[in-house]
Amino acid sequence: MAGMTPPVRVLVVDDDALVRAGLTMMLDGAPGITVVGEAADGDEVPAMADAHAPDVVLMDLRMPRVDGLTATRRLRARQRPPEVIVLTTFDTDENILYALRAGASGFLLKDTPPARIAEAVRQVAAGEPILSPRVTRRLMDRARVHAGAHARARAALAALSPRERDVAVAIAQGRSNTEIAGALNMTLATVKSHVSHILTKLDLDNRTQVALLAHDAGLA
Repeated sequence: MAGMTPPVRVLVVDDDALVRAGLTMMLDGAPGITVVGEAADGDEVPAMADAHAPDVVLMDLRMPRVDGLTATRRLRARQRPPEVIVLTTFDTDENILYALRAGASGFLLKDTPPARIAEAVRQVAAGEPILSPRVTRRLMDRARVHAGAHARARAALAALSPRERDVAVAIAQGRSNTEIAGALNMTLATVKSHVSHILTKLDLDNRTQVALLAHDAGLA
């Protein structure tokens, strides 16, 4: 019908056929979501993305030929990349950070309830990153980064204006654009403009990477 929001188009990538089938069945039954394709390995992802133009890719990490991190980096390098949610059983600090730095907009564990996975797909498609609560705790509990990374993060953030820096810190605190607008006495349009400038100045793909940089700099 005219005026209706089109469904979020999802590509499911996992080398386990049963997992793919389960995710496809669950997501196809969720409001506002349609699964447009399935891939069994990371090397199939570029062709599937070309054929089906997904908005969101649910990406497994460990696959036999091309792993999820490599596939994510390749997707995010495209001119109009889809968002990527890593969905895995492996929640080591290295996997979490590597996935987020590769450009993933979310990191969920495979024991996440189905309704939460569907909500995460809709949230990421709308431009809001998502992490499972357990992953968030691991990141918050992670030891302070080495001095070199700390210095590099500080130097990068020095390119921001004071107001952009405030917005970057608020992003790292997990605040939405609406919450940032209220906390910093800005309009929503101004916050969105600042976020866009931050991503451009820092050459980052998404808000999650801004949050990681601010954490590395010790600002949040």
